[in-house]
Amino acid sequence: MLRVDVLTLFPEMIAPVLGQSILKRAQEKGLLDVHVRNLRDFTTDRHKVADDIPYGGGAGMVMKAEPILQAVDILRAEAQAHGEDIRLLFPSPHGRPFTQQYAKDLSTETRRIVILCGHYEGVDERVRIALSPEEVSAGDYVLTGGELPALVLIDAAARLVPGVLGIPSPWSRNHSRMRSLNIRSTRGRPRSAAWESQRCCYPAITKPSGCGGGSRRCEVPICAGPI
Repeated sequence: MLRVDVLTLFPEMIAPVLGQSILKRAQEKGLLDVHVRNLRDFTTDRHKVADDIPYGGGAGMVMKAEPILQAVDILRAEAQAHGEDIRLLFPSPHGRPFTQQYAKDLSTETRRIVILCGHYEGVDERVRIALSPEEVSAGDYVLTGGELPALVLIDAAARLVPGVLGIPSPWSRNHSRMRSLNIRSTRGRPRSAAWESQRCCYPAITKPSGCGGGSRRCEVPICAGPI
């Protein structure tokens, strides 16, 4: 089972996606276990302040170190109580690029994965110094926070966990072969052989199995028209 804890100031950005489609079914099957933790729950003041003005001034706010360090300490203690350890990931534009191989590595991770989601102008630099998180980049662009990259990491890794997709996809097993052939799984077509009153139908090479050849299951003629 893939176990993931997400540390964020905005759990509402994470939870709805986890409750849909394949990720929801993976959790129901016991193949994926995701816990979304609100960093404000680890603050010590009554107003639950988790950000502050940068030292020396400047625009924007910086996430405070104290709630993050407290949260990671608690998660590490919980893991160690069960004879486990954690793998701390930090989505960052400065990190290692996220690839299919990286996703495969996460899918077989036996440690608890903890994803720290930055926001605003980033996190207190003391977090990097104290925790040395594994920084990972979801792409060569800048986002407002780490919540969307966290979902990308979870989704890409979870679909590679055996049993999550049901029948194994050939593309999940042989990504390098898929790239060498310049093939994308999203180029599939539904079983029906025609669309919009036969304006578009399959060429013979991609005709659905069981159609044509006198079969009554498909009365749409095979054509080489526009796809």
